[in-house]
Amino acid sequence: MIKNIGKTDRIIRIILAIIIAGLDYFEVIKGSLGWLLSLIAVVLFVTAIIERCPLYKILGKSTCEVK
Repeated sequence: MIKNIGKTDRIIRIILAIIIAGLDYFEVIKGSLGWLLSLIAVVLFVTAIIERCPLYKILGKSTCEVK
């Protein structure tokens, strides 16, 4: 599997996922928007962990330093 997410991108994704999850957990964001943002947080976290982003592959983009 070819990685296409670099270190900085991973850190940003994990931080955003934690912030979004925290906002939903503390009910700052409620309802359908909360569920949608929680789903986005999960996607951000999973893509950061596996270091692959399907959207980056479709767009032909990579933030990974090593080719």
